[in-house]
Amino acid sequence: MKTVEQLSIKIFADGADKTGILEMATKPYIKGFTTNPTLMHKAGLTDYRAFAKDILLDITDRPISFEVFSDEFAEMERQALEIAGWGNNVYVKIPVTNTRREPAYSLVERLSKAGVKLNVTALMSLSQVRDVVAALDPKTPACVSVFAGRVADTGRDPVPMMAAAMELLALRPQSELIWASPRELLNIFQADEIGCHIITVTNDILKKLSLVGKDLDDYSLDTVKMFYNDAQAAGFKL
Repeated sequence: MKTVEQLSIKIFADGADKTGILEMATKPYIKGFTTNPTLMHKAGLTDYRAFAKDILLDITDRPISFEVFSDEFAEMERQALEIAGWGNNVYVKIPVTNTRREPAYSLVERLSKAGVKLNVTALMSLSQVRDVVAALDPKTPACVSVFAGRVADTGRDPVPMMAAAMELLALRPQSELIWASPRELLNIFQADEIGCHIITVTNDILKKLSLVGKDLDDYSLDTVKMFYNDAQAAGFKL
């Protein structure tokens, strides 16, 4: 089994809590950061621009993604151009469609051709990957974010799909595939095995990295001790 240091895949921390982001920034295995409006809302943020610019004072040496939040493509484009101007390490997240299921491929093409580094997000099918790849400018760096964890939530195995997506991205050497929304630590190793470039991981999963390679008999004993200690703490009697 590989150690975390032996993995080829780049691990990006996914979150919008400043304390958590700065904590992850101290870890040499964290190669970048992503956020989204849902994570920001859960963190209680209300001033999008102020949060982003504050984080960018500390995160200067690794890529970080911020997402547009309009449902209209013209306004998405305006927001994307502003966000892109916040720093050379900024990637702009564009959803693959708006809420009316209208595809964002034309917007992706315009922005990518203009040199905006994009993170096209919320993809869940190979047809979406194919169309996004076709829209990306070959000279402009980009990320294609496939929500493999949500695909798995539907009962489908995401591994063959992600492997096929890697083949599609071969047409755009400046673009990288993101395995998004992982559900467990194993997903990092699955993504690494197929050669996926990046995986975005929330702090609750990242905290499990210390378990990688742990002796399973020792882990069994730790679990037994947990059950015993919790029963004692609860004061259970029969």
